[in-house]
Amino acid sequence: MKIVIAPDSFKESLSAAAVAEAIAAGLREVWPQAELLCRPMADGGEGTVAALVAATGGEYRETQVRGPLGEPVVAHWGWIAASRSAVIEMAAASGLHRVPAERRDVLRACTFGTGELIRAALDAGAARIVLGFGGSATNDAGSGMLRALGARFADAAGRPLEPGGAELARLALIDLSGLDPRLQEVDFEVACDVDNPLCGPRGAAQVFGPQKGATPQQVHQLDAALGHFADLCAQTLGRDARDLPGSGAAGGIGFAARSFLAATFRPGIELVAEVSGLEQAVVGADLVITGEGRLDEQTLHGKTPMGVAAVAKRHGVPVVALAGMLGAGYQRLYDHGIDAAFSLAPGPISLADALAGAAPLLRQRAADIARLWQLARG
Repeated sequence: MKIVIAPDSFKESLSAAAVAEAIAAGLREVWPQAELLCRPMADGGEGTVAALVAATGGEYRETQVRGPLGEPVVAHWGWIAASRSAVIEMAAASGLHRVPAERRDVLRACTFGTGELIRAALDAGAARIVLGFGGSATNDAGSGMLRALGARFADAAGRPLEPGGAELARLALIDLSGLDPRLQEVDFEVACDVDNPLCGPRGAAQVFGPQKGATPQQVHQLDAALGHFADLCAQTLGRDARDLPGSGAAGGIGFAARSFLAATFRPGIELVAEVSGLEQAVVGADLVITGEGRLDEQTLHGKTPMGVAAVAKRHGVPVVALAGMLGAGYQRLYDHGIDAAFSLAPGPISLADALAGAAPLLRQRAADIARLWQLARG
């Protein structure tokens, strides 16, 4: 028996690697001789670094950088030596979790720390940098990231702008003469499932600003500032990326990635699956087991189980999904590559108990699946 175990993390409970280990332990109870290949997954957001480090035998590195409001923070990122690849989650430096609710200031929050992480990856000799977008505290269109990489943004008097998206309304000069030349030698790939443009009703400020504490007036202020930034970028670069899908991701940092880093945008699960070698692992497998904290109709929209199922189906391998909860519409997954789905809960259980006991529950349910599979195969 060859079984590939490729789950996402169970939020607030277990990392993807820990989920995979628990499932593997349950399978070994029934199939001690089985070949079990663990490929922890993520969809480009939280957990992407952990999943890729675990799947590739990479290592964690840490760098002190500026947080969203300029305070020093220690951010972790991943390094895969074999391919000279760095994996960076922008939220590690510029995430909303870095700012207490009472101090959140979407007008001033800045992505400078994300740029510092990219610079650390360049110093390490990266040939490829994978960026995970999501969970940001910022709405500065990636201008802070670009400043950390050597770009200069000034007002009409030549004075440097202060950090934050609101300051972009005063922008008069973009100076790229100091931009780190090593950026031209690196392939940037962005794991992103958001297709929003930079500005307008579906833009970074109007859709995501309120989630970061922006008032209606601030949303309007930021949207106008980002539009002005895009105007000057178009004049400077001779191209305009504001309406391209994903430019509005993570407070508009997608715009900077497209415009200045020549980044390739890909669905998060697709990119993670490639880097972790999921496709190669699935070849010749008898079964694939995936999962996430909750399976429901939303899982269809770019979530990890769907990406894993797509890979498995290309090779005719059945897929079983495990979840802490089966929500409304989960049955639709059966039309999109999931062959069976099971909840971990053995009966009525509180959320707290489910989160605390996820590992033994996963182990038990995996063993149950193995016994059922064994029975069905005779």
